[in-house]
Amino acid sequence: MPPRPPHRPALLVIDMQAALVPIMHRPGPTVGAIAGLCSRARAAGVPVVTVSQRGGGPVVPELAPGEEASAVEKSTADAFLRTPLDTVLRDLGATELLVTGFATENCVETTARQALSRGYDLVLVADGHTTSVRPDTTDFAPPDQSIAHHNEIYRHIDFPDRSVRVLPAAAVDFSAP
Repeated sequence: MPPRPPHRPALLVIDMQAALVPIMHRPGPTVGAIAGLCSRARAAGVPVVTVSQRGGGPVVPELAPGEEASAVEKSTADAFLRTPLDTVLRDLGATELLVTGFATENCVETTARQALSRGYDLVLVADGHTTSVRPDTTDFAPPDQSIAHHNEIYRHIDFPDRSVRVLPAAAVDFSAP
């Protein structure tokens, strides 16, 4: 087996678009956690890749891509499907993806699993993803329960030859593999 390439993280910000904020559960704390990560990532020289849903409008101002950032537009829950995301990440030399965004059980989950399948190590940022608000009568899990459920799944997921971690934004160390 060839040696693993050097650790190189990249921060993914998925579907944090202004038009979607009204349907997000606890958008303020989620945007705040991601904005702090973006700032720390840029200061550490870690690339920030913004993924937006086609037709969803601009990214929330606090998370707008900087000049050095990459932006990818997608049309499905899978940010890799029919997009240049994998090429962008490979060109950046990324080996580990820190996944944040909206919606936990849809675009975040689908993209995180695809990242593992494509050979990336993964950090699911526990307080950096959110889901939609729910009507009172629904078969969906309540938002906080859905977020906690996905965090717990990723704490126990076993994926061959991949590192999978769940960390709160404050515990992310961009230099540590």
